Amino acid sequence: MLTSPITPMEKMSLILTSYLLLSILSSANAEFVKKTYIIQMDKSAKPDTFSNHLEWYSSKVKSILSKSVEAEIDKEERIIYSYQTAFHGVAAKLSQEEAEKLEAEEGVVAIFPDTKYQLHTTRSPAFLGLEPGQSTNIWSEKLANHDVVVGVLDTGVWPESESFNDTGMRPVPAHWKGACETGRGFRKYHCNKKIVGARMFYHGYEAATGKIDEQTEYKSPRDQDGHGTHTAATVAGCPVHGANLLGYAYGTARGMAPGARIAAYKVCWTGGCFSSDILSAVDRAVADGVDVLSISLGGGVSSYYRDSLSVAAFGAMEKGVFVSCSAGNAGPDPVSLTNVSPWITTVGASTMDRDFPADVKLGNGRKIAGTSLYKGRNMLSVKKQYPLVYMGNSNSSIPDPRSLCLEGTLDRKMVSGKIVICDRGISPRVQKGQAVKNAGGVGMILTNTAANGEELVADCHLLPAIAIGEKEGKELKHYVLASKKATATLAFLATRLGVKPSPVVAAFSSRGPNFLTLEILKPDMVAPGVNILAAWSGAIGPSSLPTDHRRVKFNILSGTSMSCPHVSGIAALLKARHPEWSPAAIKSALMTTAYVHDNTIKPLRDASTAEASTPYDHGAGHINPRRALDPGLVYDIEPQDYFEFLCTQKLTPSELGVFAKYSNRTCRHSLASPGDLNYPAISVVFPQKNSTSVLTVHKTATNVGLPVSKYHVVVSPFKGASVKVEPDTLSFTRKYQKLSYKVTFTTESPQTEPEFGGLVWKDGVHKVRSPIVITYLPSI
Repeated sequence: MLTSPITPMEKMSLILTSYLLLSILSSANAEFVKKTYIIQMDKSAKPDTFSNHLEWYSSKVKSILSKSVEAEIDKEERIIYSYQTAFHGVAAKLSQEEAEKLEAEEGVVAIFPDTKYQLHTTRSPAFLGLEPGQSTNIWSEKLANHDVVVGVLDTGVWPESESFNDTGMRPVPAHWKGACETGRGFRKYHCNKKIVGARMFYHGYEAATGKIDEQTEYKSPRDQDGHGTHTAATVAGCPVHGANLLGYAYGTARGMAPGARIAAYKVCWTGGCFSSDILSAVDRAVADGVDVLSISLGGGVSSYYRDSLSVAAFGAMEKGVFVSCSAGNAGPDPVSLTNVSPWITTVGASTMDRDFPADVKLGNGRKIAGTSLYKGRNMLSVKKQYPLVYMGNSNSSIPDPRSLCLEGTLDRKMVSGKIVICDRGISPRVQKGQAVKNAGGVGMILTNTAANGEELVADCHLLPAIAIGEKEGKELKHYVLASKKATATLAFLATRLGVKPSPVVAAFSSRGPNFLTLEILKPDMVAPGVNILAAWSGAIGPSSLPTDHRRVKFNILSGTSMSCPHVSGIAALLKARHPEWSPAAIKSALMTTAYVHDNTIKPLRDASTAEASTPYDHGAGHINPRRALDPGLVYDIEPQDYFEFLCTQKLTPSELGVFAKYSNRTCRHSLASPGDLNYPAISVVFPQKNSTSVLTVHKTATNVGLPVSKYHVVVSPFKGASVKVEPDTLSFTRKYQKLSYKVTFTTESPQTEPEFGGLVWKDGVHKVRSPIVITYLPSI
């Protein structure tokens, strides 16, 4: 039978009809599609008829369940978690209609849809002045035996690592309530006096992605990703002599607080980390008795009351727990930060004075300096030149997918036996090398693009490969595209110390300003986050690629994921030295003692521009643990003060209720503006007016130094405004005495760009520095 061909219009109408049918079916089905929602409850509203909170929460959830036939058939348990310490409520699987019904119920404070978070990855104790060999040893004074517990929310832990050896440690403190959960590859005996707790949280993950395949993934606290082991060892790993990655970075690896205990909370699985699991881990960790929480992951930025991690961190802070989070790896774009709440310590990343040099030697005699962690049998001969190939074009405005060396884009005929130039972007750096290797290439030169500038991050490649900066990358590509006989060889030069300048703010480190509240400067500080050596999982190779069959005890990683545990570990040291300090006092000590000059005595630089960095990049500056132990003064903040800050944020009573319910907090309106929060940084925002504007911020300093001490103020000048500090002297007569001062800013000639400076209180021994940012809003 002959059929007439379908015309394009008929084809289009068929597609549209099918699409409409599908959308009708899917919307009909949406009524029954269940997702995980986090339900925050008003703990104090429980009727007396219920014997406990969980019983009441369950009855609330049951009361709104669909009574339809489909719902009757589906009798699965809806509640997957209950929360009762840092947060109150449950996580449950609901349809959208059920969630909307529940939100209107009495006693329900808020409902958060489950969201997916990502890990923030992409030689430090000596660089930070924490080496035990030095005469004034921070770890002396019996601090080596302190009983501070750091909870690490991550991918679990590899307990056999030497970094978690508990030899010489005292018994686990009696107040510790944590547990060692078991599962495939993880038994009770895997916990010890160093790893005092190990738990896993997967109900939210399974509700979103289906059951974990136990054949391919450890459904236990065991870490098969490596990230969690690396961050836990950075926080509190005990000293391991002769630690290295394939010979690179040879030396002693030790955490920031080698005497502290670690509790591992596994919240991340192969498909990501879900907020219901993270929330449950924070809640459990606080109940277990952690002193510090280290969270190297993040999602997008949402309002304070919509961000479940922010709400849980507020609850942890109320219980006296210091919460440290990574800022994110979305730099150098401005406004790219995550985890910006003032009660969270937000950590950006910087370099150290150690790198791993490698040279590209071109056939025209030129040498280009780069970096690499390659070590393998397939070394290229430095006496021989190899043909070079670049699959991109000279018009960089239209990128060629082949120039990125994405899997399956490289032509074996063009690549075989050659060194391939690959541009950074889209796929992981090490995966590009695998693609080159698969296509028969003998080596790779990885070139930075404008997004990375001249910042070099070393990788443990699977073939000889070197990373080079953007400027040299452009010159190299020009050489290859201009000469048909372009050649090169690659030389690897081990480890170099004493690099200058350092530290430098990493290009990938996420940047401010904090658009949720311009008056709260973020990030808070930077810490080492580039090429960090720490313990690694035995389940995966150093490149994390499935084709990498190498196994190492230590690995070198980069990311704000690595800088966050540096701060968590130093916070543990401060907590051990000053058990009475609040989380805000610890953060203040870290911020006011941070430095803003590198080892060449010049202002800290930004790797993406090679220019001076600003507080939007480095916050208060680079952490300085030795000085943080004795800061002189601290800016303390009580939980009610943070709540008062929220009262300045134009939130509705129900939105404020998210933070108020468990402590019956109400707005006392003690802060005239958000800038009056007693934060260790000062950020003022001038509305654009033609007339003179005056802004005043109030601060209160607490004396934690010598009882009798006198501080004088020094403040930097600004082009657009005059600054007056009253009083300009603070005279303390006792320890823990609080004295207040005010800073008045008067506009003189408003600037088009923000201005940066600092305010320092000096007593001859201490320098208590607060960064200052002045923003002049343009007229609309």
